[in-house]
Formats: sequence, C-alpha cells, structure tokens
Amino acid sequence: MTTKRAVLVTGATGQQGGAVAHALLSRGHRVKALTRKPDGDAARRLALAGADVVAGDLADATSVLKAANDVDTMFLMGNSYEAGVEEEIRQGIIAADAAKAADVGHLIYSSVADANKKTGIPHFESKYLVEKHVAGLGIPYTVSAPVAFMENIVAPWSIGALRQGTHAFAMPPKRVLQLVALADIGAFVAALVERREHVFGKRFDFAGDEISGEEQAKILTQAIGRPINYQEIPIAAARQQSEDVALMFEWFDSVGYDVDVAALHRDFQEVRWHSFADWARKFDWSTLEGTSSNA
Repeated sequence: MTTKRAVLVTGATGQQGGAVAHALLSRGHRVKALTRKPDGDAARRLALAGADVVAGDLADATSVLKAANDVDTMFLMGNSYEAGVEEEIRQGIIAADAAKAADVGHLIYSSVADANKKTGIPHFESKYLVEKHVAGLGIPYTVSAPVAFMENIVAPWSIGALRQGTHAFAMPPKRVLQLVALADIGAFVAALVERREHVFGKRFDFAGDEISGEEQAKILTQAIGRPINYQEIPIAAARQQSEDVALMFEWFDSVGYDVDVAALHRDFQEVRWHSFADWARKFDWSTLEGTSSNA
C-alpha cells in the first residue's frame, strides 16, 4: 500500500502546481497549497477539492518555513514569466533553503527538460541555477523536468489565432517538438512523491509525445470539428515580443528536447500518458467561440 504523504505544493493556483495538487489529492495524499492569493477562485477550488490552502510567498522565507513545518514532501516551482529570471533564482534559493530548515524529507524541484545542457535560454538557465543550489543543500531531492506543455496551444497568446482557424507557432511545420499534458505533469510528480527514496538525487526529463506543428494542426482539425491550418511565425516576430522566447524557439529548431519517450513510459507505467491526440480529444473545445466539441 502506498504511504500517504503530506505535501506542500508551491504555485498551487497556477497551471502546473494546480495539476500537481489535484493529482496528489486524487491519490489520497494531504496537500497544503501555498499561494499569495488564498481568497482567489483557484484557491477556493483547491479548498473544495480537499487542499489546505495557506497564504505565503516564495520571496518570504518565514512564510515558506511556516507552511513547510508539518509536511514530509515539498513541490517547488518558480515562474520566470511572472517574476523575471533573476527573481525566480532568488525566490527558488530562498524557498529551497526554507525546505532544508524545515527538515522536509523530500524536495521535488520543477525545472525544465535539458536545462542542464547549456542551452543559453535565460529561463532554462535560471532553473538550472536553482537545481544546482538544491543539489548542494545535502537534503533528499528530485528534479522534475517537463518539456513544453500541450496546453500552450490554448494559452492566452495562442487562443486568438486558434479561434480564427490558425495554429501559429515559431517553428517550421515539419519540425518535431516533444510535448506533455499538464495532467501528466501532475501524475508524474505524484509518482515521484510515491517512489520517494527510489528517486532521491535523480533528475527526470519527461514528455508525453513528440509531434510536428503540421501534425498537431491535423489533429486539432479533427478534434475541434473545423479546419485548423498551421502557420509558422517568423523568429523575428517572436524576438520582438521576447528575446528569451526567441532563443527558446531557435533552440527548439536547432537542437530540441531529447527525452527517450518510449523508455520513460515503460519506466513510469503508473502515469496514464497522453499523446497529443489523446489530449486534443479530451479538451473541451466548446470554450472556443463559434466551435463545437467532438470530445
């Protein structure tokens, strides 16, 4: 029987942290959800699902230490898009130090796949600096490192074009990219929590599928029920929005993630891995204006 853990989840009201919190709750673990907005809608949904919502901020060591004092596991993630890479590093170090001070038995740090391979991408490098700090603390830890999210297809910066029938992305149409569904991130972290000492000191890059933009558009056409065309966004246009993001897309095209997907899925069979087609079939496309859902 799986030991039930008490897990502090940071970023619990965001996409990734929320997926982790819900996956843990579904498996019977106790979840403390750390958030700066305990009265927000996302926090209320977590409370209704059974989480203990606590106010805290990664930049405030005292609040993290207080939240971590009665848990045996901690899931730590930062947000470079919201905080900036320098602040992400600072907050990550503060929170990791608080986990050590609280004598948390297992710290799971959320990084990004290939962050340890000198990509030159600022928001990959920032996570790797926190990884190295965590590894040097002398506490039991594991690094959870997902590839790009399938949910980026419906992110605020993508949804407008999708409503107009275009899947727009800054990569050539036939270039394959590894992706993972948020639900699988939650399930994978839950697996790390349950495997505990068997994953101490290890780093896991993980993905659910590898697929080109052109193939994604074909699947989206079928799932949404109307034509979706792939459009390559010029890197110059992406660079006007963000140098960091432009460097990432250039790396996607020239190098790219390299998870051995088949081996990973064999090793973590408790995760019900979603292919991109699985994810697209399950998504509620009625949330797109003027579309019907075939799910």
